[in-house]
Amino acid sequence: MKKIKKRSECPISSFLDIWGDKWSMLIIRDLMFSKQCTYGDFIKSDEKIATNILASRLQMLEEEGIIIKSEHPDSKAKVLYKLSQKGIDIFPIMVEINLWADKYLQLSDERKLIIEEIKKNKNAFVKKVMEEMES
Repeated sequence: MKKIKKRSECPISSFLDIWGDKWSMLIIRDLMFSKQCTYGDFIKSDEKIATNILASRLQMLEEEGIIIKSEHPDSKAKVLYKLSQKGIDIFPIMVEINLWADKYLQLSDERKLIIEEIKKNKNAFVKKVMEEMES
């Protein structure tokens, strides 16, 4: 596995070496809500990622052990991407980002419903969703 060159040993810097672009977190977001996606599923996202950037980010995330690529059961021309345990373990951070966004940004009604569920019992919510992703 090819590793990203770290700028320093600082945990925040090292985190940003992987997650510091806008596309990687959006790919992970899509996988968290869908469990698995094809290349075409990512292309259809509202953010309109370019194909060359998508290919680059998927390769980097796979090399870092955050996503796993597997054969598509219905088509040899397609592959499925899903989160590894390392990818699933980013979920609590995604929850915190959503809570911050609820406080400072305008959110969709759909997102507000999810945040209300989180606020009822954040630890239980995180545990439940992570268990679902692991299955």
